[in-house]
Amino acid sequence: MDVPAEDDPADIAYWQRIGPALTTSGELTPQDPERLGAIGVRRVINLALDTSPGALPDEAARMAASGIDYVHIPVPFDAPGEDHFAAFSEAIEAAGDGAVHVHCIMNWRASAFVYRWNRANGMAEDEARALMHQHWNPKTSDHADAPTWSKFIGDA
Repeated sequence: MDVPAEDDPADIAYWQRIGPALTTSGELTPQDPERLGAIGVRRVINLALDTSPGALPDEAARMAASGIDYVHIPVPFDAPGEDHFAAFSEAIEAAGDGAVHVHCIMNWRASAFVYRWNRANGMAEDEARALMHQHWNPKTSDHADAPTWSKFIGDA
């Protein structure tokens, strides 16, 4: 996906470009699958629960209609696990060279998972952390589940 950043649909909630073939965001609207397809996204990984406030109804069908492969890994906000991260890693690896968009509702789950992915794949700690902190820092958050996420990313 060699699309200049100015073509990004930056008005998608909590949008972030991580690299040429990886983007993240929060919740999506019914118009967003088509917009993601237009910038070359070939796979969407959704980390939110179907019951999360703001979850996009019929997301799998909407992605399919836009020619996008869809992977749903529902991660309970109070219990991210190694099994979730293993499934996430497998989903990204299976995309090959195809562009991937990872999302949840607030880009908190997505940014934490992408942080771990970046670190596991050799990105420098300060760079990976700076990308995650653009949307969330579990270590400084006052959210009740932040300590769980600090542990998940290795800060506990």
